Amino acid sequence: KRGYNLVSGGTDNHLMLIDLRNKNISGKEADAALGKAEITVNKNMVPFDDKSPFITSGIRIGTAAITTRGLNEQDCLQVVEWIDLIINEPTNAGLISELKENVNKFMSQFPLY
Repeated sequence: KRGYNLVSGGTDNHLMLIDLRNKNISGKEADAALGKAEITVNKNMVPFDDKSPFITSGIRIGTAAITTRGLNEQDCLQVVEWIDLIINEPTNAGLISELKENVNKFMSQFPLY
């Protein structure tokens, strides 16, 4: 619904590969910006990628880490909101700082074991 291209149209397991070429951001840039907000993804090549493996055109998201902590579908919608905000403004340090605080506050209710 937010205009992201999911490789293979979706996922049948806990991994999702997102092609970011239509968002005008590389996988490396998205990985770094999201990491500053303490949202962990991995830069990843996508089929027919025109960027090097060190830059990439996509990101890979795994849901096992958050479902293990107890997040449900509704919680994941919040995570999607944060990811989308950052991907659309990856150089907005104020936004990223604010979202980092929100991410940490939100995730405090889902402790690591």
